[in-house]
Amino acid sequence: MARLLRPLSRGTTYTRLLHLWVPMLFVSVWLFIDMSKPWVPALLLIPLGLVPAVRTGEGVQARLLLSPGGEDGRDAAVSVTRSLTWRDRVRTVLWLEVRMGLGAVTTAVTVWLPVLVVDLLRAAFGHVPVHDPLMTVSQPHWAYVLLVPLPLLALYGAVVGLGELVTFLARRFLGPSPAERLAALEERTEQLLERTRIARELHDSIGHALTVAVVQAGAARAAGDPEFTDRALAAIEDTGRAALEDLERVLGVLREVERPAGGRPTLADADRLLESARTSGAKVDAEVTGPVESVPGPVSREGYRILQESLTNVLRHAGGVPVRVRVAVADGTLGLEVRNPLTAAVPGPGRGSGLRGIRERAALLGGLARTGPDEGEWQVRVELPLR
Repeated sequence: MARLLRPLSRGTTYTRLLHLWVPMLFVSVWLFIDMSKPWVPALLLIPLGLVPAVRTGEGVQARLLLSPGGEDGRDAAVSVTRSLTWRDRVRTVLWLEVRMGLGAVTTAVTVWLPVLVVDLLRAAFGHVPVHDPLMTVSQPHWAYVLLVPLPLLALYGAVVGLGELVTFLARRFLGPSPAERLAALEERTEQLLERTRIARELHDSIGHALTVAVVQAGAARAAGDPEFTDRALAAIEDTGRAALEDLERVLGVLREVERPAGGRPTLADADRLLESARTSGAKVDAEVTGPVESVPGPVSREGYRILQESLTNVLRHAGGVPVRVRVAVADGTLGLEVRNPLTAAVPGPGRGSGLRGIRERAALLGGLARTGPDEGEWQVRVELPLR
């Protein structure tokens, strides 16, 4: 019994009832003007539904009143965008007509069924009901009280059933069109790509800073030289500050969706990476050829991250070893090469999130990345098209 009466304790049941009543307010106003033509309001809904903004208003009402308990307080199955095509406008017109028809049924049910309950009670206590089209009583009798639960059950079923029906029809007539579904899918894809990019950003910048800090701290403890320790602590401080700047920038991207990517480091800032690797003990031999400043922003930013991840891998897996870095811009291509001697077991070509990130970055720009051992050295070679 409690399960059967549960809809009566839900606010949605009553907001749906309100949603069905609203159109009848306009019908009531018209009936005061001309009761002989009750079909005029339904006729006026046709040009009204062709107005693009009406679909937005109907969608907002449906979300607020038909399913207010949905995720984030809204029903994603109901669109709140303007009518963009004639198909959307026709669907809006049909929805308005259906809503008015269901509203008329709801009004009749919620008015006359309670009246019927009252008249049954009056007939049970010896009164003859008048002006009730649902029942005609010539002789009052106490047995009429036994019929009282029937209209109450019918009222309950009508209110709950009509609420479910109008919600179902709203999702059919006001649901997203194929173009809107495609746009939503594209937006979702963009969000996933942005999250992946931010994850790579955090992995590269914070991972690099932590690697440099660990290497420097270990070297300072092993050296036992106060002067070297001071230099190592200074390098750790500088790297930590740079990591905090990167972290703040990434968090800014999360807070501001429209924040431009121009604040991300580019290959023009590569000297900071090279100097950080040198202070960590690596002997970096760097050579930059070609107009690096003219490299397009997206390519330059991804190139910086690829170089950063390559140097991080050297420090993490090989330590303070000679590193050869070559950056070349020529013939519409940006070439990056990082090589270091193999000193211990290294991850295979298909392992490691860092190596996978390098290949993913190169692939997103239509480039090619090669990583793995080569003639006693570990190499990272990347070619990125400038266009």
